[in-house]
Amino acid sequence: MTCREMLEGYFLAGVAAASPAERLPGLLPKGRPAGQTLVLGCGKAAAAMAAVARRGLEGPVSGCVVTRHGHGGGQDTGAITVIEAGHPVPDAASLRAGQQIRALAASAGPADRVIFLISGGGSALLCDQLPGLTLETKAAITRHLVLSGLPIDQINLVRRHLSLVKGGRLAAAAAAAGEMHSFLISDVVGDDPAAIASGPTIACRFEPEAALAILNQAGWPVSPELTSAIRNAPALAAPRHPVHIAARGADALDRIAILARADGWNVVRLGDELTGDAAQTGQAHAELALRHAAQGGRHLLLSGGELTVTVRAEGGCGGPNLEYLAALMERLPPGAPIAALAGDSDGIDGTEANAGGYCDATTRATPQACAAALAANRTHELFAQIGGLITTGPTGTNVNDIRMIAIGAIA
Repeated sequence: MTCREMLEGYFLAGVAAASPAERLPGLLPKGRPAGQTLVLGCGKAAAAMAAVARRGLEGPVSGCVVTRHGHGGGQDTGAITVIEAGHPVPDAASLRAGQQIRALAASAGPADRVIFLISGGGSALLCDQLPGLTLETKAAITRHLVLSGLPIDQINLVRRHLSLVKGGRLAAAAAAAGEMHSFLISDVVGDDPAAIASGPTIACRFEPEAALAILNQAGWPVSPELTSAIRNAPALAAPRHPVHIAARGADALDRIAILARADGWNVVRLGDELTGDAAQTGQAHAELALRHAAQGGRHLLLSGGELTVTVRAEGGCGGPNLEYLAALMERLPPGAPIAALAGDSDGIDGTEANAGGYCDATTRATPQACAAALAANRTHELFAQIGGLITTGPTGTNVNDIRMIAIGAIA
């Protein structure tokens, strides 16, 4: 087995450990309600979660979920409709999904059970903007914020204040239901339910002035109409109900650590919840890797969380995992016995079809090539040239990034 095969195997095992098929069945409620069961959801894992719910829930089950384009195929969801929509910027399908799902929530009565299935990516995929705002305006704001380099929690705070379904408002629409449950797959650092997909079923504080301040900070021209829409949005309270975190990034890293230790690696956990600039983190991890290499032995540095890309040039291509790996490669001397894999657990790193990338002592680009790719945000092209792209296709889950640095001989 090559080092690449080994690390890819660990990556896929980590993804499987955080999958709906493994994490959701034991959490679903037992028995059947007097009325119907409505399954409503959003996110990159929504279709896979809906398939598990269809199999595991008793009685008539119907509903609607929305997932990213390309992430809904191959799932048997029965009478649960799957809509595919735009990400990270909402499109017309996002609006259709938001309106349809909110209408279904409002149709639930005292005899009915509502099951909410929420995962990362839902902030863009589930869209029903405030009165007075157009989809085009909301999409433009989202695109501007995504490219601004702001932390995702600030972007999602603004999204909540532009929406009729985020910040608990979707659950509020289903307030007449006799029973409701939320099941979440976390792609946020800290696993705060209110932050996952901007918390469509979780009660949260609305802070209109904070949202307006973030928009101003990001350089978006805040019109009087936008100010009025945000300040005058209806305050709807989400009903209290059971909320379950079905899977999180730590579940994936825990599985990898078990497998790696069984293979004789000294596993060093660098943190399950790392944030910050991807390139800067890659540089720091290169220094850590070199220190462990100097000690001798076999070490696997393992980390997760959500890193971000600083956009330095227009027309770039490559997500945070490739930025991280390019910066790491740039700092490693030729021949250093170090290999690394970094990938997004949802199978998409940034906007391209790859989950992430891989490099080792025989496939590394030169420091000059790495620096040029980082400066132009063209890391996807760099890894295509060295044969380092990792492609899995959509995985059906989303617990953020998985990063591994293997130091020393494989066996």
